[in-house]
Amino acid sequence: MLFSSITFLFLFLPVVLAVYYLVPWKVKNIALLIASLFFYAWGEPVYVVLMVLSILLNYFCARDIKENENEPVKAKFNVVFAVAVNLFILGFFKYYGFLLDTINAVFSTEIAYRELPLPVGISFYTFQAISYIVDIYRGKAQPQKNILYFALYISMFPQLIAGPIVRYEDIEAQLKHRRLSLQRLGQGAMYFIIGLAKKTVIANSVGAVFEQISEMPAGSLSVLTAWLGAFSYAFQIYFDFSGYSDMAVGLGKMFGFEFKKNFDYPYISKSVTEFWRRWHISLSTWFREYVYIPLGGNRCSVSRNIFNLMVVWVLTGMWHGAAWNFIAWGVYYGVILVMEKYVWGASLDMLPNPMRHIYTGIMVLVGWVLFFSPSLGYALRYLGAMIGGGTGIVDNQGAFLLFGHWLLYLLAVLGSSSLGMRLVNAVPRMARSARAQAAVSVVIYMGIFVISVAFLVTDTFNPFLYFRF
Repeated sequence: MLFSSITFLFLFLPVVLAVYYLVPWKVKNIALLIASLFFYAWGEPVYVVLMVLSILLNYFCARDIKENENEPVKAKFNVVFAVAVNLFILGFFKYYGFLLDTINAVFSTEIAYRELPLPVGISFYTFQAISYIVDIYRGKAQPQKNILYFALYISMFPQLIAGPIVRYEDIEAQLKHRRLSLQRLGQGAMYFIIGLAKKTVIANSVGAVFEQISEMPAGSLSVLTAWLGAFSYAFQIYFDFSGYSDMAVGLGKMFGFEFKKNFDYPYISKSVTEFWRRWHISLSTWFREYVYIPLGGNRCSVSRNIFNLMVVWVLTGMWHGAAWNFIAWGVYYGVILVMEKYVWGASLDMLPNPMRHIYTGIMVLVGWVLFFSPSLGYALRYLGAMIGGGTGIVDNQGAFLLFGHWLLYLLAVLGSSSLGMRLVNAVPRMARSARAQAAVSVVIYMGIFVISVAFLVTDTFNPFLYFRF
């Protein structure tokens, strides 16, 4: 079930909210847990069993770690066991086909295997479970004694499918005590509506343009069309994923939870390093806390720090997908970040801001080509088309797509900076009284919601890109 679906918007969410607000406080978590499991089972009925097994595994392992905190060997064994099982389950469903394909290609074998559909959201809830186990071992959080509360942490539907990755220590207290109010409900609805508009109005629309371009052979693209395709994908994945994150944060507020923001206008960055501080913040934080720092972080020699960064980015690439282009994407960013840190970072800081923005934009767009390409060969051909290796500089197809969607791209540029939200919020402030401002805000957000639903009803292109991760 998608957040941007008629079933969710006009059936599932209203019913769940009504039940949640009507039931006594002591059963609100149970009601939300039942709703979350139903939400997951809607699209993944078989894999609900896998999620329940993950919940049981991590719940009992964490309890055992705490009980053996005075016996370091036993506690460490439990941590290693729990993390290994979590990674094995994730690896089996996500990478075993890729591994066998690689073996078949390298050794000219024909090992047959059955392709299994990837459980939706497994990368996200597995990382949450691992962070919980490690934080219990480190003493940063106490194990949850109520298994229903822990099950809710793992399976909570607002952030279950595509994050943000919520660390247990950030939500531990909220599982027991949180504040509900009409104001928070309204704030959550505003977040949700903005996220819905990002998804249905912008992401789906630029995604449709990208689909047209991606269906063309890379060698037949002009420079204009190739760059337009890269820009379209960059806007699609940003508004798709940040829109989902905004909806998740908004839904969390509606149910009394506070999730940290996952995006902070990454396309205004002046370096690739800054870009990754603003993009998918919860994933970057996870890798920093549970991989980079344990490896030694930057408190080590230069060579060791470079190794640590490359390990993190190879793993980041693999987390996004079981294909060589994702690994190449991770290596690409690892190299760029190492170069910014040790080679040209100081020189970059001395450039005028417009040049720094252009540099970052080009680097990020090259990264997205690696990301969306079905193979490394295609990526190289596409990058070649971007620098003139296709059919020339400008063609009719590229010009038609650009001038036919110029308003959409203008909206995307505004929406990918803080200017877009400032413009939305500036209109109510023109009213004289607080009551009038509130009324204008309601009208604006209801208008955005109606427009989003209209786009949703008339558009058949409605995937969430990060569901496959």
